[in-house]
Amino acid sequence: MNAQTTSQMMPGPAGLIELAIDQPDGIARGTAVIAHPHPLHGGTLTNKVVQTLARACVLAGWTAVRFNFRGVGVSEGAYDEGRGELDDLLAVVAAHAPDGPLCLAGFSFGAFVTSHAAVSLQASRDIQRLVLIGTAASRFDVAPVPAELHARTLVVHGEQDDTVPLASVLDWARPQVLPVLVVPGGGHFFHGQLPMLRELVLRHLRA
Repeated sequence: MNAQTTSQMMPGPAGLIELAIDQPDGIARGTAVIAHPHPLHGGTLTNKVVQTLARACVLAGWTAVRFNFRGVGVSEGAYDEGRGELDDLLAVVAAHAPDGPLCLAGFSFGAFVTSHAAVSLQASRDIQRLVLIGTAASRFDVAPVPAELHARTLVVHGEQDDTVPLASVLDWARPQVLPVLVVPGGGHFFHGQLPMLRELVLRHLRA
């Protein structure tokens, strides 16, 4: 992403996990762990939306940790329909954000996995921010956001997303009375709107 990005490998549940870590200026306010889109459809830690999330986190003073799920890039293992990917995410949190303030963020399939990580970690960790972009609610069983985290959660979806219809995200959010920020004319990958997406996330992280 920039000259300050460092690449690392760490042991994970299915073998080595590839990471990219970006540090903010000064002392970090916490660590943000960011999950990428579907491994079988080209999703990687270099996805433009994922990089946009990382930029927003760094600008807001967070250390941004992106990683490749098992079987992606040089991460070892094979796709596991979200189960193993959740284990990967939790392993990254345990290794690179073992304590202190935590931000969890994900895009598409990554938002689905992140939702389950939030449920798993909510009782034991200080999750200060949850960011779910293009949440894949039409394709996966996205976990409800714990009620205690609603005020700390940002859900963003494109009005014209033809990969994950907006209606499916509203159906997921409605029983929770969880607000969804809709980007008019936005598609799944927010083409031409990434600067705006970065600002929306940055505003949420700084609030």
